This record gives sequence, C-alpha cells and structure tokens, in this order.
Amino acid sequence: MSTPPKVALVTGAGSGIGRASALALHAAGWHVALAGRRAEALQQTVEAAPAARERLLAVPCDVGDPVSVKALFATVHNTFGRLDLLFNNAGMGAPAVPIEELSFEQWQAVVAVNLTGPFLCTQEAFRLMKSQSPQGGRIINNGSISAYAPRPLSAPYTSTKHAISGLTRSTALDGRPYHIACSQIDIGNAATEMTDRMTRGVLQANGEMKPEPRMDVKHVADAVVHMASLPLEANVLFMTVMATDMPFVGRG
Repeated sequence: MSTPPKVALVTGAGSGIGRASALALHAAGWHVALAGRRAEALQQTVEAAPAARERLLAVPCDVGDPVSVKALFATVHNTFGRLDLLFNNAGMGAPAVPIEELSFEQWQAVVAVNLTGPFLCTQEAFRLMKSQSPQGGRIINNGSISAYAPRPLSAPYTSTKHAISGLTRSTALDGRPYHIACSQIDIGNAATEMTDRMTRGVLQANGEMKPEPRMDVKHVADAVVHMASLPLEANVLFMTVMATDMPFVGRG
C-alpha cells in the first residue's frame, strides 16, 4: 500500500515568506494549497515552480472571513483528500503612527488578518485533521520577534503577534489527543518586499533612523520545511530565525 502524499496549506502564499515557504515545501515533494487575497499573486507563485505544478493549488481567500475560510478548507479537502500541514503565515501591519492616531478600522484590519485568521484556519484544520485517517497533522504559526521586543509605533502588529504565542501554546496542548502538533516560527528581518524599507532606515527605540541587516528569505523557508518534516512525535515548539546582526538582543 503506497504512502499518501503529504498535503500542506500556506496562507499569504502570494508573496514573501509565504511564497518562499510554499515553493520550498513543493520542492520537497509536498502537495501545496496556496491561499491569499490576490488571485494573480497566487498564480505567480504557481508559475515560479520549475516543474510539477499540478501539485500546487491556488485558492483565493480572505482569512479573516469565516465563510471564505470554510470554503478554502473544503476545496483543499475535496482536491487532496487530507491536510498534513497548515502554515498560518498571512499577516499585515498598520501605519507607524502614534497609538492615539490609529483608527478603529486600522486596528480591526490587523486583528482580522493576524489573529482571527489563524484562529479560523486552526479551527478548520482541527476539524479536518481529527477526522482524517491517519489522524493528525501539524500547524505552524508565523509569529514575530516583535512579540518579545516591539518596534516603536507598532501596537496592533505587536499585540496580535504576542497573542499568536498564546494561540500556539493552546493549540499545542489541545491538539495532543489527536496527534496534532503546533509550532511557531518567529522571524526577524527576512528579505522580502515588506522589509525593503529596512535597507533605507527603520525607526529605532531611541528615535534614530538606521538601516538594518536582512537575511535571505530562503533560510525561513528551509526552517519551515524542517519543522514540517518532523514526525508527529517530535515538535519544534518555538523557533527564532533572524538576521544575525539586527538589533534584537542586547541593545542593538
């Protein structure tokens, strides 16, 4: 009896860390569902795969919308028959302005994508992973080192990423009886379009603007593949992957 192919779902797969991780999983032999708001960006991720594109499935989805998330997981289940890995990667930030200038809508948008989205996707992943045979799977949450050392003017992003650490721990605990492992990868300064501004200067805690070093996003993707490749009896609960010389530990 042949072993069924491993199936992964990556949110925010249209760019940056999501695209790199989806392609790395695909290169490692996984079937990968790509989720994101922009259909054209997801298609670009598919076209970036050098071969075996039939193992990639692009599904436009708003992770903050319960109806959209249910439709996403139904499509994955109907197409691949199971789910072995969910990478809750989709995320966004708010404008870097004083907290009193943030609108309620800006706060709500960040919470919807960064916290409600992973919660909704985790719910659906649990339903599927508990009912499939063999039972179980793995969920990886994209956290951030900002959860432990925030940047100035980042209350919505920092708050949601801090909350993700709680979701990771609760998911890891609640998943134990069903062979569902949960991990978190905290990333610092991966070289993506989102972090291009860091090469020009980023606001520091002392008020200065300084450029910050970045690392190749490939290192993040490789780490995700490693975490995903472990047997369910083993789990990397938290991993930090960061540019070595970025101002995080100590005083920068």
